[in-house]
Amino acid sequence: MLQGNNLECVRGDRVLFSGINFSIKPGELMQVRGPNGSGKTSLLRMLCGLAVPNSGKVSWNGANIRSISEEYCGVITYLGHMSGIKDELTAIENLRIASALSGVEVDEKRACEALHQMGLIERENLFTKLLSQGQKRRVSLARLLLVRTQLWILDEPLTALDVSAIELMKNILERYLAQGGMVVLTTHQEIDVSAAVTHQLYLS
Repeated sequence: MLQGNNLECVRGDRVLFSGINFSIKPGELMQVRGPNGSGKTSLLRMLCGLAVPNSGKVSWNGANIRSISEEYCGVITYLGHMSGIKDELTAIENLRIASALSGVEVDEKRACEALHQMGLIERENLFTKLLSQGQKRRVSLARLLLVRTQLWILDEPLTALDVSAIELMKNILERYLAQGGMVVLTTHQEIDVSAAVTHQLYLS
């Protein structure tokens, strides 16, 4: 279970948010929304341990994530709002390297299957500099199919995706949640994931 207790984020003399509390259990999704500059990305960085709250704490199964950082890193997958794709590598190479950095060795066949599931057929051996922004986002999201973790933290995963890709992503989320996964994501549009408990957190 992921919990946020009285979280506060201060930037300079501005309080982005304070008093944030939530609890997410297996099979649940929390959608974080709010205008630009409201602290959505800052909150997600706190949840994955890349930033420290000015007050409050983030807990995983009752333990402060700061005290179990190595264990916690093994149970989360974080995808930032940038795709993180290397233009000089092919789509398959990007996936295999990203998976290896997460401690999972992925062969070419499995990486290719993940790309096909994301609708990238006959694109797997192209250098990603030749892909559109939406296709690069699909490559990035294909990582979710290769590294099995208990918690996904996704910053604007729907950015640059067309309608068909958004539907693919929705189906992936539904399957993951049905298997007991947990998701925290930011998005400017509401995403309806049926048969899942969905929490809404609005930052103003």
